[in-house]
Amino acid sequence: MMNTDISKPDEHGWVELNMGPQHPSTHGVLRLKVKLDGEIIKEVEPVIGYLHRNAEKICELDYYCDSLIYFDRMDYVGAMNMEVGFLEAAEKLLGIPPPERAEWIRVVMAELSRIASHLVWAGAFGLDLGMLTPFFYCFVEREKILRIFTEVCGTRQETNYMSIGGVYQDFNDKIVHDILEFTEQFPKKLEDIFSAYVKNDIFISRTKGIGILEPEVALNYGVTGPMLRASGVEYDVRKAEPYLVYDKLNFDIPVSYKKDNLARFLVRFEEMRQSIKIINQAVKKISDGPYFNPKAKKSLMIRLRGEGEVYARTESSKGEFGVYLVGDGGVKPYRLRVRSPSLKNLSILPYLAKDVMIADMVAISGTIDLVFGEVDR
Repeated sequence: MMNTDISKPDEHGWVELNMGPQHPSTHGVLRLKVKLDGEIIKEVEPVIGYLHRNAEKICELDYYCDSLIYFDRMDYVGAMNMEVGFLEAAEKLLGIPPPERAEWIRVVMAELSRIASHLVWAGAFGLDLGMLTPFFYCFVEREKILRIFTEVCGTRQETNYMSIGGVYQDFNDKIVHDILEFTEQFPKKLEDIFSAYVKNDIFISRTKGIGILEPEVALNYGVTGPMLRASGVEYDVRKAEPYLVYDKLNFDIPVSYKKDNLARFLVRFEEMRQSIKIINQAVKKISDGPYFNPKAKKSLMIRLRGEGEVYARTESSKGEFGVYLVGDGGVKPYRLRVRSPSLKNLSILPYLAKDVMIADMVAISGTIDLVFGEVDR
C-alpha cells in the first residue's frame, strides 16, 4: 500500500512520500522514497532488498546441477531464459556442450518464455494505467504457453526443464503440434491486444512523449534489452554474440528512436512477433539425434567438476543477463555472480522520474518491466 503519512516539508518545501514496498504499481516488493513538490517529483530513491534470498551464495554451496532451480526463481516469469543463462556458463566451464537437438529445443522454449514474460508485463502495464480488459487477454494467451510448459516438463512456471548437457525430456509429436498451433493463432490475438492499447487515447496520452531516455544516458547506466533498443541502440546479445543456434535463424532486432514510454511498449510487442518467427523456424529445423550429452549422465551429475572462470551473456526478456562462474576443480561452484538486467534498468528510474508528475512516474516505472526475484536475488 502507499503510505499516506506525509512528512513535514523540508527546506525546499518538498514532502516525502513512501510508495511501496507493497503496492500494485511497483511490480513487486519495491519501495520508492519520493520527494514531492505538490504533485511534481523532485527526487526518487528506490529501496530494494525485500526479496533477497542470497541465491548466488547458495549456488556456491550446492552441486552445479542443483544450482538451476535458483535461476528459475530469479526472473520467475521468464524462467527458461534464466536457465539458458546459467547453462551457457556452466557447460563452458565443465566442458559438456549440449547436442544440437537440445540447442534447438532450448531456443524454442526460451522464445516461448520471452513471449510469456512480455505478456505478463503488458497486462500489468495496462493495470498501471487503469486498463483492466487487456490484462485478461494477455493472461489467456500466456496460459496457453504455460500449458505447453506443463506438457514438456510437468510444471508451469519454475520449470527446471533444461539441464547440464541438454534437456530433461525430449519433444514429442503432441508438444510440437501444440507449439505450432499456438504460433498459428497467437499473432491474431496479439494484434487484438495491441489494438486495445494503441487505439485508446488515454493510453497514448500517458505514454507518448513521457519518460524520454536518451541513448547515451541509457548506455552510461548499463541499461539493456527493450529499454535500450527503444532509445535507438540496436543491441541484442542474440545478434551481437550469438549463443545456442541463434546465428542460424532469421529475425530482426526491433528498434525505436522515439525514446519514450510508447517506444518501449512498441518494441516489446514487436519482440513477441519476432519470437513467433524464431519459433516457427526452430521447430522446423530441430535435428534428429540425442537431446542429452551422454558425458553428463543423469546419475553422475553430482560428480561433475569444473576449473577456471567463464562469463556467459544471454538475452533475457529484460535485457543482457550475465553469469560469471568460477570453478576450483570441485563439484560445486567456487564463485557465482549474476548480472541482473532488471537491476541495471531500475537504476535509471531516478533520472527518468525527475520533474514529472507522480502519475507519470507510475507509467515510467511500468515500462521498465521489473521482476524482483532477479533484482534482489
